[in-house]
Amino acid sequence: MLAARAQLERDVAEAAGRPLVEVREVSIEFGHQAVLREIEVDIPRGQTLAVIGESGCGKTVLLKTIIGLIRPTSGQVLFDGQDLTRLNDRELTQQRIRFGFVFQNAALFDSMTIGQNVAFPLRQHAKLDDAEIRERVLDRLREVGLSEAVVRKKPAELSGGMRKRVGLARALVLNPELMLYDEPTTGLDPIMSDVINELILRTRQLHTVTSVVVTHDMRTARKVADRVIMVMPLSRLRPDEPQIIFDGPPSELDRSKDRRVTQFVQGEAGERLSELSHESN
Repeated sequence: MLAARAQLERDVAEAAGRPLVEVREVSIEFGHQAVLREIEVDIPRGQTLAVIGESGCGKTVLLKTIIGLIRPTSGQVLFDGQDLTRLNDRELTQQRIRFGFVFQNAALFDSMTIGQNVAFPLRQHAKLDDAEIRERVLDRLREVGLSEAVVRKKPAELSGGMRKRVGLARALVLNPELMLYDEPTTGLDPIMSDVINELILRTRQLHTVTSVVVTHDMRTARKVADRVIMVMPLSRLRPDEPQIIFDGPPSELDRSKDRRVTQFVQGEAGERLSELSHESN
């Protein structure tokens, strides 16, 4: 009995010290097109990681691979110590209940009301009665700054910023351990973009959550992230170069010695214009 208890305590201690997400030498190929090559990333519990890089570098592919929507061509993805690449579809579905995903365009169901959209994960995965579901839905909507007045509206009746907030409320409704944001501020004006940034920060304060944010918006990366990684397209790398060319706190981005990093974060075309001209020929 004492030995079993001691082993349990050791297992708990080991789990507490282990990263929530471990990406181990992950490569992704679609046909003959390589997108990711031997990616290595650990994401500690409670950390907010921003993934930056130009279009086509594989940021969203990495995000979807982390939660098992895309299976790696080679390598492993471990979530809380469990290898997602070895799970069948039913087991993966059970694990995904622990994830919240905020899609780039909110991805709301147009035929459903806002209340039905936010309640959808609860009706699929939680054993709650209608009153409990309604209470949880209203709580999450209030958390993202939306009133009960939106519950009966359809997505088409809301602004882009409001739809993004509904998407965040839906992602939070199952109290996930891992939140994933795919370009959360794309298409929004500067003020509404900052509202979304503030909500990402508030989510971290209110919930025990680990977050991965894929973004082109350097204001978002600097404001919400503890750590930033920058991914390069394989077409712009030598075969022996790592695909992640920066990994550190946002404060170090401007001091990077890699010109490719500083050009990206400062929005400078530099020699990239001539490179694009050669690529089109």
